Amino acid sequence: MSALLDLDGVTIRYGENVVLSGVTLSVDGGEIVGLLGPNGSGKSTALNAITGFAPLAAGAIRFDGQRIDALSPHKIARLGIRRTFQLPSMPARMSVLELAMAASSARHGIGAALWRGRATRVLDADTRARAAALLDELKLSGVAHLAAASISGGQKKLLGIACAMMTEPKLLLLDEPTAGVHPNLRGELIDALQRIRKQGVTLVVIEHDMHFIRELCDRCVVLDRGVAIANCRPTELERNRRVLDAYLGRAHAAPRPLEAS
Repeated sequence: MSALLDLDGVTIRYGENVVLSGVTLSVDGGEIVGLLGPNGSGKSTALNAITGFAPLAAGAIRFDGQRIDALSPHKIARLGIRRTFQLPSMPARMSVLELAMAASSARHGIGAALWRGRATRVLDADTRARAAALLDELKLSGVAHLAAASISGGQKKLLGIACAMMTEPKLLLLDEPTAGVHPNLRGELIDALQRIRKQGVTLVVIEHDMHFIRELCDRCVVLDRGVAIANCRPTELERNRRVLDAYLGRAHAAPRPLEAS
């Protein structure tokens, strides 16, 4: 079976700086894959490449069998790839529920106006019910009536996941989903993401919380200075010398690429 997402020899340069160097990885449909690495290792750049915001210097990216690295971010999103972001700036007059409902229109190509708080159509009862169910799933039903701009940073992170799910993605890219989330909610977040997987959504997760990674992910890919140095189960990370060296910061030459298995 072919992978849902496939990065083949992806290299990205900013001027003379090589941010990703020949990165090859694949993600099967239904997997939850952790993308790990020290700060500056290229994790966010990899997500930028997948979503069309970082041009490739070499290599290729395919999604569901289609090459996507030459497509615009808008066209990539329309294929069913969504990325969550921290949402620091939100429409001042939209509630949490209204914003989640508005996000459903992004897949129809009119999301930009809705994100600015100028909804152009009446959203139906089914959309409201779906948004309410997602907010309940992510423990946000208690703030659904509040202005989205007024909720906490952790709640905005969860709202970002709800908004992404309202677009019915095939692949959901999560950038540090536990950042700002109260520790008491992390177990519930793991359960919610596992339920999202059962709905047929594949997940790639950037995260630093190793307990969260061990509980959530099927497999991990570790980057160090733009090179993929490990591809293994979460339970194997602490026994991997190259991973330990990368996180402990032992000075040495450029990291060796991950050997093909």
